This record gives sequence, structure tokens and C-alpha cells, in this order.
Amino acid sequence: MAAASKAVKVYGWAVSPYVARALLALEEAGVEYELVPMSRDAGDHRRPDHLARNPFGQVPVLEDGDLTLFESRAIARHVLRKHKPELLGGGSLEQSAMVDVWLEVEAHQHHPAAGAIVMQCLITPLIGGERDQAVVDENAGKLRAVFEIYEARLSRSRYLAGDFVSAADLSHFPLMRYFMATEYAAMVEALPHVRAWWEDLAARPAARKVAELMPLDFGLSKKDEQ
Repeated sequence: MAAASKAVKVYGWAVSPYVARALLALEEAGVEYELVPMSRDAGDHRRPDHLARNPFGQVPVLEDGDLTLFESRAIARHVLRKHKPELLGGGSLEQSAMVDVWLEVEAHQHHPAAGAIVMQCLITPLIGGERDQAVVDENAGKLRAVFEIYEARLSRSRYLAGDFVSAADLSHFPLMRYFMATEYAAMVEALPHVRAWWEDLAARPAARKVAELMPLDFGLSKKDEQ
């Protein structure tokens, strides 16, 4: 009798868009997994057992059998490469290259600006701080320019890498989930192709399932869900 395979585990808290990125890949791939609960407030990510999994003390961490991975985009690529390679462009070098391009755009152009807006507009007020409007304005300008490029791209293809949904699109979902709860969601609403793209992503069953684990108050009202 073959030995039972080790369960796939994800360590972290799902309100984190980084953890949610890993969960979304697993959901899209139809992989059974266990989300191992951790508390940021209790410092679980700084405990020796977690530092043994990720020496940087961050989440998520994926355990897939004997393989341990950290960094959410690397986790997502591993999961999809193993279980649903069509979301990475399948067997086409050209499609795979375009997925890689737009994954890089998400990481280096979209995420920094959208993340700064989410931090200032949602997280800072929740923890009792005052948002820095100058930071918001600077990043809103950057993100508006990014979305205008997306609008041009999405006027020529249904998704960012082409006419197929890919990891490049999915990687945007977790942070966009929070960004769309800010008043700056209006910049998406004003761009018809970007709006349609976002609505398509948000309606995906995997995205809807992950969104249920991402309350818009980040769980900050519950001590053990930070």
C-alpha cells in the first residue's frame, strides 16, 4: 500500500493579502489544504518554530509534503505549476512569457501604489492613526496611471496576459479586494475594461471563497485574527 501523502498546509492569517494570494492559487487549482491558524498579535510569526519555516518571520508559508516554501508569489506559481499549469500559460512559451510580464507589473507597478492606499485609507484608521493624505495622493496618481495602461491592454484582450485568465490576473485579487473598499475604487469604475476585468475576477468561485476569509476590518476587532 502506498504511503499517504502529507497534507498541504498554509501558515498565516487569511486577512493578509499575501496569505490570500496563496489560498487563491490553491482554491483555483482545487487542492485540499489546511490553513494553520496563527495570531500576529501574539507574535506567532516570530516564534522559533515559524522562523524555522521562514527565517524572515513572515507569512504565508506553504508546506507541500517535504517541500517548504515562503513568498506568496512563489507559492502561487508552485501550486499552479504543479496542479493547474494553464494558469501560468500552459505549454506555450509566448503565453508563459506574457504571464511573467504581467506578474512583474502586478508586483512592481500595481502592488506598491495600491498597498499604500489601502494602508492609509483602511488600516491606519482602524488602528487609531490618521492617514497621510500626501502619501495617498502621490500613490493615487501612480495607480491611476497604471490603471490607464491596464485599460489600454484590456481593450485588446480579455485578461492581462491574453484572452485567458492567468496567475497574472489572480495575483491582483487579494489587494484589490481591499482597495475596492476605499473611495479610490472610483478610478476602476471609471475605466470600463478595467471594471469588467475586476468584476470577472471577483465573481470567480475561488475568489469568492477566499474573500469570505478577508473581512474589510481586517479582523482587527478580534484580537486573535490579525
